[in-house]
Amino acid sequence: MMRVKLVPVLTLVVVTFGVIAGQDRARREPATFALDCAGGDCPLLKGAPQTSGMRGGSVKLQPGESVGWHSTSKNEEALVILHGSGVVNMEGHSDLLLREKMLAYIPPATRHNVTNNGTQLLEYVWVVAPTPEATK
Repeated sequence: MMRVKLVPVLTLVVVTFGVIAGQDRARREPATFALDCAGGDCPLLKGAPQTSGMRGGSVKLQPGESVGWHSTSKNEEALVILHGSGVVNMEGHSDLLLREKMLAYIPPATRHNVTNNGTQLLEYVWVVAPTPEATK
């Protein structure tokens, strides 16, 4: 039976993971994105390898439109309202009224929908980031 020395094998594993992690980090570069999306939901940050897991984009909703019900899963979400007004309906939580120059926070595992209940275009930026629970 062949005996493998544990220390050299563990060293090789640690170095390999370090190189992989270093390559992953190297792909993340600063960037800017124009918020000139024609309408609807326009993803801009798409997670790994572009980021460590953060995603984001912009949304434009005409009066009466909504994005549709969806869940944050194991992520938390921030909405930065640029223009207009609306409402976030959330299961298990009170609704949040939205207006321009406002930030709204949506906790993990929250099913929600954003609706433009105003008379002007509702435009906002969304950012979703994994929570520590998401990595377990």
